Amino acid sequence: MHSSYAETISFDTDAVGSLPDSWVEGVTGRGTPRWTVESDASAPSKPNVLKQSGAGTFPWCVRHRTSIEDGFVEVKFKALAGTEDRAGGVVWRWKDGDNYYVARANALENNVSLYYTEAGRRRTLKYVDAPVPANKWHTLRVDFSGRRIRVALNGKTYIEFDDNHIAGPGAVGMWT
Repeated sequence: MHSSYAETISFDTDAVGSLPDSWVEGVTGRGTPRWTVESDASAPSKPNVLKQSGAGTFPWCVRHRTSIEDGFVEVKFKALAGTEDRAGGVVWRWKDGDNYYVARANALENNVSLYYTEAGRRRTLKYVDAPVPANKWHTLRVDFSGRRIRVALNGKTYIEFDDNHIAGPGAVGMWT
């Protein structure tokens, strides 16, 4: 028996200035993340976006009470600021703030990267050069099934990789 689940989430009906219901924020490492719904006239689905404006090494925001083992997660993001990284990403198979996969696209480095975070330590699986202009909307998508992971930016696949560090179901969300 196979079950499937599909949902498109926008933040257009959420209260501006607060973290949406059923989402939880945190950071792997140090810092104080601040994820809030904000108005943005350029939003792909108007009028709101979820924005990370705090500081931290690896801020994340996940959809609480989701549990997906195989599927995909996709986010539209715009890299606005950052001196060490200027990136947007997705997390999946998130068990807690110290154990999950992350894929991200970085405008400062012009690359797409795949990592796993285990026991609070981020480890690089693969990175590939890719154009990621800052202050423009991008679509980052990760398909995952068993050990197979595929990462695409703006419709182009940049990474295909097999890995089994983080197995089983977990939550999905965003990362900066």
